Amino acid sequence: MQLESGLCSLSPTSTLPSLLLKVPLETSRARHLSRRSCWSPQQIHRISRKVCGVNGSRGRNSQYTSIQCQSRSTKEMNSGEQNEEAIHDSTMPERSVSTERASQFGIIIDRGEMKLTKIKNQVSLQKWRLRRFELLLLPAARRRLWGFSESLLIRGAAGRSLYFGENRLRSTQAATQVVLNVPETRVTCLESGLRVASEDSGLSTCTVGLWIDAGSRYENEKNNGTAHFLEHMAFKGTKKRSQLDLELEIENMGAHLNAYTSREQTVYYAKAFSKDLPRAVEILADIIQNSTLGEAEIERERGVILREMQEVETNLQEVVFDYLHATAYQNTALGRTILGPTENIKSISRKDLVDYITTHYKGPRIVLAAAGGVSHDELLDLAKFHFGDSLCTHKGEIPALPPCTFTGSEIRVRDDKMPLAHLAIAVEAVGWAHPDTICLMVANTLIGNWDRSFGGGMNLSSKLAQLTCHGNLCHSFQSFNTSYTDTGLWGLYMVCEPATVADMLHVVQKEWMRLCTSVTESEVARAKNLLKTNMLLQLDGSTPICEDIGRQMLCYNRRIPIPELEARIDAVNAETIREVCTKYIYNRSPAIAAVGPIEQLPDFKQICSNMCWLRD
Repeated sequence: MQLESGLCSLSPTSTLPSLLLKVPLETSRARHLSRRSCWSPQQIHRISRKVCGVNGSRGRNSQYTSIQCQSRSTKEMNSGEQNEEAIHDSTMPERSVSTERASQFGIIIDRGEMKLTKIKNQVSLQKWRLRRFELLLLPAARRRLWGFSESLLIRGAAGRSLYFGENRLRSTQAATQVVLNVPETRVTCLESGLRVASEDSGLSTCTVGLWIDAGSRYENEKNNGTAHFLEHMAFKGTKKRSQLDLELEIENMGAHLNAYTSREQTVYYAKAFSKDLPRAVEILADIIQNSTLGEAEIERERGVILREMQEVETNLQEVVFDYLHATAYQNTALGRTILGPTENIKSISRKDLVDYITTHYKGPRIVLAAAGGVSHDELLDLAKFHFGDSLCTHKGEIPALPPCTFTGSEIRVRDDKMPLAHLAIAVEAVGWAHPDTICLMVANTLIGNWDRSFGGGMNLSSKLAQLTCHGNLCHSFQSFNTSYTDTGLWGLYMVCEPATVADMLHVVQKEWMRLCTSVTESEVARAKNLLKTNMLLQLDGSTPICEDIGRQMLCYNRRIPIPELEARIDAVNAETIREVCTKYIYNRSPAIAAVGPIEQLPDFKQICSNMCWLRD
């Protein structure tokens, strides 16, 4: 059986050909049909017969092709009824169908190709909807079902043709896998131990940096502040470039060069155009391997760091968190500040800086990470050229991670001249790689944060925010979950009026106990969704993606894929939250740091006794 006149050519055993759809949107007939909001199966059947221009009946033993046209109204969607009509058989004589006649219904079937689909017409006031056209080929030998996409919105001028390749039209029943449009994070380890990790997103800019597993935690009391001091000295000139040459080269590239130091990591990174990636890598390699560390520059930087310390002391949140680490990890490396004490800054010498580089800047402790428009193969070649030999010269064992023990204690700095009290309370949490990290992150999100500038008031989803707003207990609060390699801090930072310190602390501990005993599934679901949203929103741009790659490579020695992270978050439920919070919060001795007018702050023993169930 064949249909000629430029419409289609089908045989009983033929398969469905490639599909071509041409839809003239401006025909008067299409506008007339668009006014009809619903078509009955009988009307659809009559239209299809007019389009094909055929009549006839099928024989008892003949092979035939059946076209099923289905339109569902509200009642038909509930009942699930379907209607099929056979319109011709193999004994039917050949007929010619007019293209002009078919175009009246907004459909033109090209030679050797057929496509039936749903059309949404936005030109008219109401949309003309045909719920679905299904084409069933039912030969005697076998039956094939081809599924079409349920909706197709076609925009454009009259007579515009859209071609959909045969690979685009697949049965939805066969779509058992989800294709993720996420660039791959490629990782390669060099012979020196240096790890090269990158994600190519095809941008015109890129971020490349060195993540070094060395921070203030690897210092002792005598050289505390060396890692931060070395960060300042990195941009003061190398053997190849003076400070002026380095600054001019970066500015002429339109790039940005920056660095920061934390308690466990030191980072040097550059942001530049993708075409300037080789120069950016060469500059990073130069500043960490060939810094001159001149005596004049060292003396000049002492004053800069001392002024930076004065600025930090004006930020009360930074001061409170330094006090919190000092009391929680007292007499350990994590208890010391990143900048170091004033006497160390005044006494650090060039020898201290060189010893720190020789001891800690080794290949296995460094990750070269890049994101944006970067080629991993090109980055790998650059790493071999600039870091291949120099890092191998740093012999010796890698220093072990200094152990740090949590101690439940408090530190109070009372100053009644200050208008507000700043308080932080925390319990011991877990490290990055611990299985309970995700649960504590969800619990931290569940507590949330609040500020007087927030709208919503009593309608906020956070229970603690509702209680705080209703009782006017504080100016702001912020939950935190700070993780290190083998330990962490989970708690809350708050800013209160002097008279409401005790009430605010009581409400906070009561909310913590509720997490351990009676948190609900709806609250956990909300916190999980918010946590996933915050994580994804943070990966906006090449710089945060590059930072995420470098940090995860140091913490996990791999980058956790987003689907895996989402699956781990989805696995958390209310029962898990109650178990984990009971394990780390319930009846545990906290660490407290308070600064300001804190006369109303309860005694430490009373605070510890309130870490079990609180009764109203």
